[in-house]
Amino acid sequence: MVREGSAATGLKIAYFAGTMRPGHDGVTRVLYKLVDYLAEKRIENIFFSPIVPEDDMQQTKMHAVPSIAFPLYKDYRISISVKKSIAETLQGFKPDILHINSPCSLGYAAIRYGQEHDIPVVATYHTHFASYAKYYKVKALETLSWNYFRKVYNSCARTFVPSEPIRNELAAHGIKNLEYLPHGVDMASFDPQYASSQWKADHGIQGKHALLFVGRLVWEKDLATLAETYRILSAQRDDIAFVLIGDGPIRQDLEKLMPEAKFLGYQQGKDLARAYASSDVFVFPSTTETFGNVTLEAMASGVPPICAREGGAYGIIQQGKTGLIAQPRDPADLAEKIELLLDNPPLREDIAQRAYDFARTQSWDKIFDRLMNAYGETLLENKHNHRQRQMEAA
Repeated sequence: MVREGSAATGLKIAYFAGTMRPGHDGVTRVLYKLVDYLAEKRIENIFFSPIVPEDDMQQTKMHAVPSIAFPLYKDYRISISVKKSIAETLQGFKPDILHINSPCSLGYAAIRYGQEHDIPVVATYHTHFASYAKYYKVKALETLSWNYFRKVYNSCARTFVPSEPIRNELAAHGIKNLEYLPHGVDMASFDPQYASSQWKADHGIQGKHALLFVGRLVWEKDLATLAETYRILSAQRDDIAFVLIGDGPIRQDLEKLMPEAKFLGYQQGKDLARAYASSDVFVFPSTTETFGNVTLEAMASGVPPICAREGGAYGIIQQGKTGLIAQPRDPADLAEKIELLLDNPPLREDIAQRAYDFARTQSWDKIFDRLMNAYGETLLENKHNHRQRQMEAA
């Protein structure tokens, strides 16, 4: 068994992802944290994806699979002729375990390969696709999604789920072998020390409370709720400023709905860390997250979060202790929770401190050590099951 904190000597892992474009979304940020960990621990690995960086920009071995553009979403590509594309490379690499990070055609091809070659397959449930169908009220698509997910994830030895609310939902839909494995946060990158009063001055909001949202600007993040919350609070007080970091297809629509809000576009590194730490409240109304890395980043920055009680983003929040939890798709309740923090500085400061203390326990190394340990347990279980099949066949 691989012990926590060990280098997992000799382990070879093949990963499968919908995209490896750096900074594309929360999933890729998690995967690149994993890439760094694997390099530090000298664990041999390879990533398969329809989208990979140019050769000179790759941080580990990557294999681009053939793909076509998805007509409804230009940033997403559908893998094609996958089995043939991955087989030769996998045969040369000889992985001990396969880890899929998307239930797409690439992930399903990895499952088939694992079944044919007796290689255990595990998965991480990163994106709550079924909630998108529910969000757009397409019942047939939601049903199809759950049927497909059962087929994919019940074919895996384990499916890692980053939040307890989502694990409970998956279990209720008949998905088995679920294991809670949260995401971590880089405390060197996000910390209250990056706070700067100059940040508010730079954006013309000095003397105001900064209400921060970070994420892609898409309706699936329940940004209609955020826009209505903006309307409610803007009509009542002049000491607030909504700040949105991120970009996406609905930015112009939101700018019209939130004319006085500050739209700062996509940010990373020191700029993002400064924005977090210099804000007063983190507001995240999304109901479609499996985890919501941005919530933990805000907590690590010493900023109290408010999340919706649906999806996975609220899973790490203790109500009234490390954050506040609002009713989903309820702008009035979200506005009330924001005002509770703004009008009660001692409560806001207490929650901010507790949130920070919690974030400090969620290092990426600890999370990935647990993942490596789970790989070792999965390999032992696979060997045991293989012996059982041999005995039954004798």
